[in-house]
Amino acid sequence: MSGHKEKGNEFFKSKDFVKAIEEWLLVSPPTEQVYNNIATAKFKLEEFGLAAEYSTKALDLNGKFVKALYRRAMAHVAVLHFKLAIADLKAILAIEPTNRVASHHLSEVSKINRKIQFEQAIATEDEKQAADTVKETIENGGCEIAADYDGPTLDSPNLIDSVIDHFKKGKTLHKRVLWDLILKTIDVFSQEESLVDIPIPEGVHINVIGDTHGQFYDLINLLNLVGKPSDTNYLLFNGDFVDRGSWSTEVIILLLVLKYLHPKAVFLNRGNHESKQMNQVYGFEGECKHKYPTDLTYKLFAQLFTCLPIAHLISSTKKPDSSTTKSDILTKDGFKRYFVVHGGLFSKDDVKLEDIRNIKRINREPGQEGLMCEALWTDPQEEDGRGPSKRGVGVGFGPDVTKRWCELNEVCAVIRSHEVRQDGYSWEHDGRLATVFSAPNYCDTSANKGAWMKISASGDIKTTQFAAVEHPAIKPMAYSSGMASMMG
Repeated sequence: MSGHKEKGNEFFKSKDFVKAIEEWLLVSPPTEQVYNNIATAKFKLEEFGLAAEYSTKALDLNGKFVKALYRRAMAHVAVLHFKLAIADLKAILAIEPTNRVASHHLSEVSKINRKIQFEQAIATEDEKQAADTVKETIENGGCEIAADYDGPTLDSPNLIDSVIDHFKKGKTLHKRVLWDLILKTIDVFSQEESLVDIPIPEGVHINVIGDTHGQFYDLINLLNLVGKPSDTNYLLFNGDFVDRGSWSTEVIILLLVLKYLHPKAVFLNRGNHESKQMNQVYGFEGECKHKYPTDLTYKLFAQLFTCLPIAHLISSTKKPDSSTTKSDILTKDGFKRYFVVHGGLFSKDDVKLEDIRNIKRINREPGQEGLMCEALWTDPQEEDGRGPSKRGVGVGFGPDVTKRWCELNEVCAVIRSHEVRQDGYSWEHDGRLATVFSAPNYCDTSANKGAWMKISASGDIKTTQFAAVEHPAIKPMAYSSGMASMMG
């Protein structure tokens, strides 16, 4: 027993959480501490549903095991199940009335739960129309650019480099410049369908980029590697631009600048973190209000997020040069297609591309069920069929599900993000499912590579890894108030 436990401990210390779990699962008989260790590793892997499950296994052996109650509470917080978290934190205080950590976190979780319930209770269509309010403010002369502003405007030459240099100096955009940028990109995104078609002409390629999560300096490095967008160099960012990293405003603004300058060459999918409730927990709301201290700016970003497409369909326009592999599914005309979505596939088999195209997304949050929620939240599993979500939201889907869906929709493969991969990417489900993750050394703790996928006009895919770069000494989730210690 001790050998596997100690090996697991060593793997955990080296941040190899998968191997740590493999060792701990070999411990016989398992103890409440071993189960809680597995729960902690699952939490680090953002498998919050399984973290809660293994915490419960520990509590089945020892109902007063405070560490397991705490880990389960934090797993519930991670997927916004605040009432369940509050119950576990109260259970800790019943056992240890002087537990300061539990008391503090109970206060913080209760506060955010009340805030969310209050906002849901008073929400109206008028309050969702932040863009209209901003336009009215501008028209009434309430947001003129000060004469001493030395930053870029939308008319600045070399706007991309100007914005990057400005942000690297720790400065922010003038509120009017930012508002103009968001308004213009809201207009562009609103004209796109929930499923956007991207044919790749001869001589063009598209780079599919996974989660960037507020890691601004890694994003700058990535853009240097893939190249700026152009008529021959398309960029598709596959969701989760904000939260966790402490330069989320800089990341989303830079992506909007790219879209503003190159609307036909830059594409953004919505991720599960482009939502109000996640932003309240994981830092973007706090960061936005700190750097752009007006509630209206944050609301404008929130409205922008609802305008982002849900998925993109990449189609080759040149037939493959080589014979296809068994996992390639060509269209009737012999071309390749890739479905790019942040999370994954769905809880039922008969979902067609047109169903995704027809999702009504604007001014809507993903919710806890339905096609939009599943597109943003689901994860693959190794076993055939469907199972409970390891994350605690959505479902798990197996290789057979992916195979049937790809065949139904004449898609070669699904490309998704949403999960850390130590190599920055992975291929699963017999080559029909790829995960690409572009936040290296995620949250300064995961020691993972980042990666992106380059797809040519013939549908061939080349994957490239890259490493994290240095950044100023600001910790992840620096603007998330009391929530940062819970999510660590």
